[in-house]
Amino acid sequence: MCKVPTIELNTGAKMPALGFGTWQIDNQEEAEESVKSALKTGYRLIDTARIYGNEEGVGRGIKESGIPRKEIFITTKLWNDDQDYDSALAAFEKSLKRLALEYLDLYLIHWPATKNRGEAWKALQKIHADGMAKNIGVSNYTVRHLEEVLAESDTVPAVNQIEFHPFIYNKQKDILEFCKDKGIVVEAYSPLARARQMENTTLHAVAQRHGKTIAQVMLRWAIQHGTVPIPKSTNPGRIKENFDVFDFELAKEEMETINNLSNDTRIAPDPTNMS
Repeated sequence: MCKVPTIELNTGAKMPALGFGTWQIDNQEEAEESVKSALKTGYRLIDTARIYGNEEGVGRGIKESGIPRKEIFITTKLWNDDQDYDSALAAFEKSLKRLALEYLDLYLIHWPATKNRGEAWKALQKIHADGMAKNIGVSNYTVRHLEEVLAESDTVPAVNQIEFHPFIYNKQKDILEFCKDKGIVVEAYSPLARARQMENTTLHAVAQRHGKTIAQVMLRWAIQHGTVPIPKSTNPGRIKENFDVFDFELAKEEMETINNLSNDTRIAPDPTNMS
């Protein structure tokens, strides 16, 4: 079994360079089985969120895997309805209970969706200071939103989880560079663009040269951009395929070719104009 490389966060913690996402796995049993399959394959980063409605199943999958807790990096997120100080603290405790965990490795503000997000960040700082979340960060934050955090707080987010795949590359270059400059790791959700480009001829040609699939090429591209992709699947075969991306490397010219596929395709809502 391949051991996933790690990326060092600005806290000094080590985060796996590839993770398993659970967005849209809203059936608890399916979430449990998918997480068990991912952990058996070798994934050690599991990503969920309160709004996904699967924290209980994810927690059971982690427990039933038999893998020691300290070997698994677990993330969940604060939903928009709870973006004030007291609500954020209470929401964290509820997520922890649903996951049946004593602590989290990473807790994120899910969207910069309300004007109370500054209070939410203060709550996350307390959670981190109390040792209940080893790392804290944000999700879907643009440069403007991150500048707001950095102006109001001495705590730099460890992670910014954003939509990132070849077809949105031009839209996300600025935030990618900003995060790199500030020491914030970018986590890439929807790294496969929800399978909307699996017939792309350019990606197909690159994949053929390496004896890989288009999905594997897209994940490798994201990794070589320094991001941490978190592909989601409920199919054990696809889960294994998405994990098998550390035995090849894309050439500089191939990276540029894939960068140029960018056509502003967005899977999730655009956070640019939020609050």
